[in-house]
Amino acid sequence: MIRTPSIRGTTGFALAKVCKSHRVNVATILAEVGLHVGQDMLLAELWEQDGLRGGELAVRLNVEPPTVTKMLRRLQTCGLVERRQNPDDARSFRVHLTDKGRALRDPVAHCWQRAEEKTLASLNPKERQTLHGLLTKIRGDFAPGSTGE
Repeated sequence: MIRTPSIRGTTGFALAKVCKSHRVNVATILAEVGLHVGQDMLLAELWEQDGLRGGELAVRLNVEPPTVTKMLRRLQTCGLVERRQNPDDARSFRVHLTDKGRALRDPVAHCWQRAEEKTLASLNPKERQTLHGLLTKIRGDFAPGSTGE
């Protein structure tokens, strides 16, 4: 009888475990500035390009539009973003940062620096650079239009 190999020995399993631990670490640190995991990613998109449509945010975050809608409601309630009617299309809206939302950019960047230091503490600078390059390469395999989609 041929024995099926354990998934525990795969790189994907190890990556999934690391991602889960990293997510918990990031969640703990982000809570200090009043954010939940994922909200920082949405804000990061707006810090790069304010005034995106909800659908554009969904594509950039690789989530379903209802997920973005729920996130936006929470961020609006916290006073971090506001929805404004799209001047080019009355049926849609654009999402804009408030002053309070813009002010979180540096504190969130600091949170991510702290999380990265904890996550990568056992790696030397060369190993960190190699890991970053490899993860960036793998992520490219999942870009729209690639065979990973």
